[in-house]
Amino acid sequence: MRALGALAALASLAACTGNEAPVARALAEAPPSAAVELREIELTYSAQAVIEAVRQSTVAAQVAGRIVDIRFDVGDTVKKGEVIVRVDQRAATQALAASEAQVREAQAALTNARAQYERSKQLLAQKFVSQAAFDQAETAYRAAQERVAGVLASAGQAATERSFATIVAPYSGVVSARHVELGEMATPGRPLMTVFDPSALRAVASVPQTRVAAVQASARARVEIPSIDRWIEVKQITVVPSADPRTYTTRVRLDLPPDVRGVYPGVYARAHFVTGKATKLLVPRAAVIRRSEVTAVYVVDGKSVPQLRQVRLGAAGDETRVEVLAGLKPGERVALEPVKAGLATAGGY
Repeated sequence: MRALGALAALASLAACTGNEAPVARALAEAPPSAAVELREIELTYSAQAVIEAVRQSTVAAQVAGRIVDIRFDVGDTVKKGEVIVRVDQRAATQALAASEAQVREAQAALTNARAQYERSKQLLAQKFVSQAAFDQAETAYRAAQERVAGVLASAGQAATERSFATIVAPYSGVVSARHVELGEMATPGRPLMTVFDPSALRAVASVPQTRVAAVQASARARVEIPSIDRWIEVKQITVVPSADPRTYTTRVRLDLPPDVRGVYPGVYARAHFVTGKATKLLVPRAAVIRRSEVTAVYVVDGKSVPQLRQVRLGAAGDETRVEVLAGLKPGERVALEPVKAGLATAGGY
């Protein structure tokens, strides 16, 4: 109200000081306007919502060690398989080398046991050794085989443990949080980074149980993101089959298309569920001005002179128009640039 008063006072001052030319030119120019119309629109039920990622992972350490490399930071884009953090792997490398040495030792012993077994088999056929001696050679050979299998498994485990020192991105996404600093100690289970997939987002709203049936029956909704002044058509609606016994509400998930930009988890949103249709008197949102407790528009008469008029708005509408309950009639025209219309009126507020 103060801003409009200041604009009106400025126009009045210009008129009083003899500088009528700018005001006259503004009055002579027809301001851009639009008609107030009766239209059939979709009725909606609105609920507060919050954006969350369908895929969001907090990558944690699986081995202990000092963090020696951090490749990405908050806000960076990573691709699937890229290294994001590295833990000191010298101990794991030494353990792997020891396991590989045990594998070579066990394989050499197996080679020797196999040769001994083959010789005993030939000698038994020639009656040069007893059955007990042959059985002993066969047992030693089988034991050597099991020994090799065991140390190979240990070496594989050591190789896997060493691979845990290099943490990679589980999928392509954006880093939303970094939980460690270079040089800190990583321990199994300690969070390192949080990554989310920006191409798979959804809005989550809590809907009263009395509205759930209508939401399911329509299966249509749009999500409004006030921070970027955008309305998004929802791909799919999923009603979570459980209710909060304290608030008597049910969570509803609204999947967003993959091409949404400027939205990330935690952003405030409003979910507008379509529940029916009705004919309403609509005015362009761009024509509405709000100052303190006053909501008004500039009505343009037949002489293209804008006049301020207070109106009362309803809840129905869409991203471009809003319902008018009182103050306007069908066919009247309103200025689409209310600030310029205010400048064109000498003392119009």
